[in-house]
Amino acid sequence: MNAIKIFGIILIIAGALGLAYSSFSYTKDTDAIKVGPVEMTVEEKQTVQIPVWAGAGAIVLGGLILLFGNRRS
Repeated sequence: MNAIKIFGIILIIAGALGLAYSSFSYTKDTDAIKVGPVEMTVEEKQTVQIPVWAGAGAIVLGGLILLFGNRRS
């Protein structure tokens, strides 16, 4: 299995995950106050939305790479 086929499979898996989980969240630590040795941090929850077109496009592109990736002119 060559690198092009592996990249196509990764795109298909990433697209399927993007369609299955339309968003994901993570926490980000932000420095709120710094006064001398005293420091306060705030945890902010960030959410990233994954568009449906991006997931479907990754699946289509991965499929095209698997179909036409090995053809040489």
